Amino acid sequence: MAGPPPKPWPTGKAMQLEPLVRRVLAPNPSPYTYTGTQTYIVGMGDGCAVIDPGPDEEAHLLALDAAIGDEHVCAIMCTHTHRDHSPAARTLAARTGAPIVGCAPLVLDDSGPRADAAFDRTYEPDRVMEDGEQMTGPGWTLTAVATPGHVSNHLCFALEESGALFTGDHVMGWSTSVVIPPDGDMNDYMKSLEKLYARSDTVFYPAHGEAVEKPRQLLRGMIGHRRQRENQIVRHLAEGPHRAADFIPKMYKGLDPKLFKAAEMSVTAHLIDLEQRGLVARSGDIWQTI
Repeated sequence: MAGPPPKPWPTGKAMQLEPLVRRVLAPNPSPYTYTGTQTYIVGMGDGCAVIDPGPDEEAHLLALDAAIGDEHVCAIMCTHTHRDHSPAARTLAARTGAPIVGCAPLVLDDSGPRADAAFDRTYEPDRVMEDGEQMTGPGWTLTAVATPGHVSNHLCFALEESGALFTGDHVMGWSTSVVIPPDGDMNDYMKSLEKLYARSDTVFYPAHGEAVEKPRQLLRGMIGHRRQRENQIVRHLAEGPHRAADFIPKMYKGLDPKLFKAAEMSVTAHLIDLEQRGLVARSGDIWQTI
């Protein structure tokens, strides 16, 4: 994980990234959100879409109001329903009259434990987009790209006119994504990385961190990183049974203690994947090779 850049950060300022894309940084920095959630506005003039409206905080909503100005908001689009991404959708919809479209609501069978951002249980989309479905506006087309793994309802959005892909938390510009069971699934996450690697997007705009100018190079590294983590787990299990927490001091040197639980759950996601492939087994919270 890269450390955040020196302050001041451009919180609340609309930054033009390309002719059809502006970005507004929300004031919610944390160990999980980096400098904050980045809301993207797609389109200019006659109508726009707002991607990942972010936290329901008045300062951020006022910054979005200023960035949108008198433009008509055609849609409010959410990549997934973590609480740093979708809660402002309802307030922004009430202010603009725009429909909420994008990912499906996430129905959880239990309440935890989870170490990343909590889920937005107030999220109610007017339209759920399936893989390949499109939302259009004046001069722009956004195509949904299903990318489960970080969470089961995650979508990316491809801007057809420019080759940009809005990657939410599936691919970030500062760190690998956290995959936390039961709603996060490592096998799905790896398949989704491979899916993006097979595409020809020219730039990634993540919800956290800077734009990714060499997407396939980053994806290669991310896929390799996850395979390396898996190999580390298998090697350590060859030494004897482990609890998930036992792997952290061996595999995550120098990790911020605030992120220990997230790392433990990510290791657990790898272990579950290995279990489903018949390579490891567990008894209670103890894991071992078969």
